[in-house]
Amino acid sequence: MTTETLLKADDVRVTFEIHRRGSMPWTKPQPLHAVNGVSFELKPGETLGIVGESGCGKSTLARAIIRMVPATGAATWADGTNLLSLTPKAMMRYRNDIQMIFQDPLASLNPRMQVGDIIAEPLLTHNPGMSRREARERVGEMMSRVGLLPNQINRYPHEFSGGQCQRIGIARALIVRPKLIICDEPVSALDVSIQAQVINLLMELQRELGLALMFIAHDLSVVKHISTRVMVLYLGRVMEVAPSADLYTNPQHPYTQALLSAVPIPDPDIERSKKVLAIEGDLPSPLNPPSGCVFRTRCPRATSLCAEKEPPLAPATGNEAHQVACHYPGPAKAEELQEAV
Repeated sequence: MTTETLLKADDVRVTFEIHRRGSMPWTKPQPLHAVNGVSFELKPGETLGIVGESGCGKSTLARAIIRMVPATGAATWADGTNLLSLTPKAMMRYRNDIQMIFQDPLASLNPRMQVGDIIAEPLLTHNPGMSRREARERVGEMMSRVGLLPNQINRYPHEFSGGQCQRIGIARALIVRPKLIICDEPVSALDVSIQAQVINLLMELQRELGLALMFIAHDLSVVKHISTRVMVLYLGRVMEVAPSADLYTNPQHPYTQALLSAVPIPDPDIERSKKVLAIEGDLPSPLNPPSGCVFRTRCPRATSLCAEKEPPLAPATGNEAHQVACHYPGPAKAEELQEAV
């Protein structure tokens, strides 16, 4: 991994205009801030894990980077170009460098196309002068690389298992030799044993090809296994970001601590006796987020300051690489913990 920055996101925001159910057509829509001021850096060969509850903006952030949804702010590529300011035509030249693997492996594949054509499509789109014979050879090589048999090239997606379909999606993303792959919960729809196979395949390909990954997941144990750094989102805002080892051994934000304490432990005796940091209440509506710190309505440490002032993302414990957005960061206190149910 080099020290140069491949992608730098600065104050990325995604806002949707929402009409409430039953409202009149002329009623002014409400803004929904799905991603609200997210910043991060990603280096070649690095994996940034992105975690958080459903609805916190993980997938929307990924789609903003790849220009599937409009966004403001900056997503600066290694050559200094702000991807968010490009026209669709200008963005095409960066599609080779940035590819995406989607959550539902079967739904992301065209059921009417043969697997060979699905994998070859981005290759032929970005290399119109390439012969179909050369493309087919490249597809066969890539299928072998991701653990598929080249003689399956003329089959259709429904003839494959979920894990095999995700390998097809990986092959389609890799065929144009990208520098960054955005993985939007690529294993959540798969069985646990297949999840491990896909994760190990991604890590192996990353080592071989020097890929950078943005890895979105709900399962924090999966994120721990694959990530170099981890970013925790809540209601579209960054709560904490740190090197993976630091975040898992010394989480500073109460939300991160709650997420980690909820991860199941394989040993049933330890699982029954462990302490958890319970999160009270439901996720607030993104149409009407709390003032100040958006997590304060569910936080055991919240004070009047949390309602008045949004905490900045700042270094925790003097470590520049470990940043947290909390007025009262630090390890969980004994009175905040309770026995696992």
